[in-house]
Amino acid sequence: MEPKFFKIPVCVGDVTLRVAQGHFATRHSHINYFIDVTRQQSCLQEADSVAQQLAQRIQSSMMVDTILCMDGTRVIGTCLARQLAQSGYGSVNAGREIYLLRENVSSDGKLIFRDNARFMLEGKNVLILLASITTGSTVEKGMRCVRYYGGSVAGVASIYSHLKEVESVPVVSLFNTADLPDYASYSPDECPLCKQGMEVDAVVDKYGYSKL
Repeated sequence: MEPKFFKIPVCVGDVTLRVAQGHFATRHSHINYFIDVTRQQSCLQEADSVAQQLAQRIQSSMMVDTILCMDGTRVIGTCLARQLAQSGYGSVNAGREIYLLRENVSSDGKLIFRDNARFMLEGKNVLILLASITTGSTVEKGMRCVRYYGGSVAGVASIYSHLKEVESVPVVSLFNTADLPDYASYSPDECPLCKQGMEVDAVVDKYGYSKL
């Protein structure tokens, strides 16, 4: 069955959140909502709206040299770098050169970067950007990678986050559990939806969903 999407009754500037309720399986967990950020990831206008809102929340306090774009957030990251580098709003990044990196996953699932990209991580303040955060495992993978290549994690940002922080690093997000209070994430072995015999509606990942 096709998931039924609806917009939650909360707007952040021009940004809205489109979700579907059901039983969904991710790589690390089972969740009762699928958060669809396809348009924010792919549409320049919507990506720029997300970037404007994120920039307002981080530009006065977070020094950023590099943005690591995970979850297909390269378009948002490009808009965010431009917003952060602009003058005004007390930005500590005004006029700075900000690099963009997208995740590069090896055959065994680890993040890797080629030698020619190392200078964008070594000694740099890196902002990890994601579409959504549920368990934090993807963020932790990004953090390990940044530190392995000699960078420092400046912060974490996302459109939606189920967590307020990951490894004591605060998460800056436009939407959180206060906006979707009955959102829940379960380990696959302890999922109450599975125990109730509710079939999985779709498998979801950073690219979207595949209904079952």
